[in-house]
Amino acid sequence: MSRSLIPGRRSPYKTPAQLRSMIEPGRITSDALAAVRALIAPGVTTGELDAAASAVITSRGAKSNFQMVRGYRHTICASVNEQVVHGIPGDRVLEPGDIVSIDAGAEYRGWNGDSAFTVVIPDPTRPDLVAAREELSRVTQGSLWAGIAAMSTAKHIGEIGAAIQAYIEAQGEYGILREYVGHGIGRKMHESPSVFNYRVADPGPEVRPGLVLAIEPMVVAGSDITFVEDDGWTVSTVDGMAGSHWEHSVALHDDGVWVLTAPDGGAERLAPFGVTPREIA
Repeated sequence: MSRSLIPGRRSPYKTPAQLRSMIEPGRITSDALAAVRALIAPGVTTGELDAAASAVITSRGAKSNFQMVRGYRHTICASVNEQVVHGIPGDRVLEPGDIVSIDAGAEYRGWNGDSAFTVVIPDPTRPDLVAAREELSRVTQGSLWAGIAAMSTAKHIGEIGAAIQAYIEAQGEYGILREYVGHGIGRKMHESPSVFNYRVADPGPEVRPGLVLAIEPMVVAGSDITFVEDDGWTVSTVDGMAGSHWEHSVALHDDGVWVLTAPDGGAERLAPFGVTPREIA
């Protein structure tokens, strides 16, 4: 779940023992999202996806950290088509050609995980639409991994946002949401610092072992201007163009980087960047 630009006070740097405590909530979050992804198909409601995520999280003795956000009662955010983030699950029925972004998180023994993915439902009758939306998702996902790769060598957090923006710009004309950004994560789902998905003048805090970030680019096919719908949560594009959201919780430790919400720690996706993740000992 993305956060707006609100400064926090908690230190983003964790001890080795605290990093180890974040492994299981990351795994639970990953498994919950895998269960949701397996269900996405035409005719399925976003409420059914929410129930699937909830079942996994509660069965593992964890809690939905989204439900700990004041005023939010659901386990996932399900954002469809022009909805970029914070879509509320319910009775909406998924249709062929929809681009669907799912965001979820788990709290386990006082520690948090947070992750998101995007998928496009096939539609043989609209191949051009599907191809364009799949490319939007590919670009967004690629920019996430470019940011994670940058975290493995960066001196300051600002380098992560610069890498994300550079990747996106190299792919074509896309918009990057400015008002919603990534964040630190640990005892709380949303901690300092903010993790911008674009270049900023301030280099930001130091990147060093103990840092845990939820990196989450939110990319749109058109203008980056958005509005919050009447439900008070859903962030949609003003021009009606599609959006995509990818996110992982990532830890930097003494031996390297480890993606807490990826089953392989990020090995497959980081390989093209020349980065080998290292498990947290």
